[in-house]
Amino acid sequence: MSTPIAFLKGHGTENDFVIIPDPDNAIDLPPAAVAALCDRRAGLGGDGLLHVVRSAAHPEAKAMAAEAEWFMDYRNGDGSIAEMCGNGVRVFARYLQRAGHVTEGDLAVATRGGVKTVHIDKDGDVTVGMGKARLPEGDVTVSVGGHSWPARNVNMGNPHAVAFVDDLAHAGDLYSAPRYRPASAYPDGVNVEFVVDRGPAHVAMRVHERGSGETRSCGTGACAVAVAAARRDGTDPAETGTPATYTVDVPGGTLVITERPDGEIEMTGPAVIVAEGVIDAHWLENAAS
Repeated sequence: MSTPIAFLKGHGTENDFVIIPDPDNAIDLPPAAVAALCDRRAGLGGDGLLHVVRSAAHPEAKAMAAEAEWFMDYRNGDGSIAEMCGNGVRVFARYLQRAGHVTEGDLAVATRGGVKTVHIDKDGDVTVGMGKARLPEGDVTVSVGGHSWPARNVNMGNPHAVAFVDDLAHAGDLYSAPRYRPASAYPDGVNVEFVVDRGPAHVAMRVHERGSGETRSCGTGACAVAVAAARRDGTDPAETGTPATYTVDVPGGTLVITERPDGEIEMTGPAVIVAEGVIDAHWLENAAS
């Protein structure tokens, strides 16, 4: 491969991504290449990579092509594959708008976590229908250093352990993954959120994302936190019949999460494209080898 490869860089509440437009799924992106692109010193830098492919051109998304033209082939910063990324979906939609594939209003995006509904607001924010949370049964505990906390097991298409703590500093540096038990609760690893209260229906969080370390934001994590907080606070919408809306502060900004009585969750927040350019194809080929 000798043709330069186009890329863009974007972020949603400072959860940042390398974006590779590839409508026909013609670019080979093995884990080593993705990790090299996401490297903050030797590559472009990012918490993850958004591979933009038409659903009909990707074997994992063909079945969703009738519902969603575009597939978000999301990769973690270490090159591993992930089911979903809430901030990534918003940035993905912003790219589609910038490229002229969509306009303001509603669209559908295929992901490994299913088809997500997206609304691009006139004010610049993007709202994503995140689907329903699953709450697997069983006690979970997470630990950092000498601290341990009970955690709520919440699945948003990807797994989360939500722990309410007295001080976010107790989470440590979050460079390495917090310990958890039982191991059987998360056979493929887990995203761990540490949460403190800021006010009524207002919380702040830090997160360790599996495959990426601590990130400035995690959209599915913010949804998991809102769900866990609503259950803790006795405001489960399925029981009250009233939507529950939480403001979730992340290190990179603020997200607004609403869970409706039918269980559907919406996330609203910013999405920004900051740069675009080309990748040297020989460098990428060497990085992948």
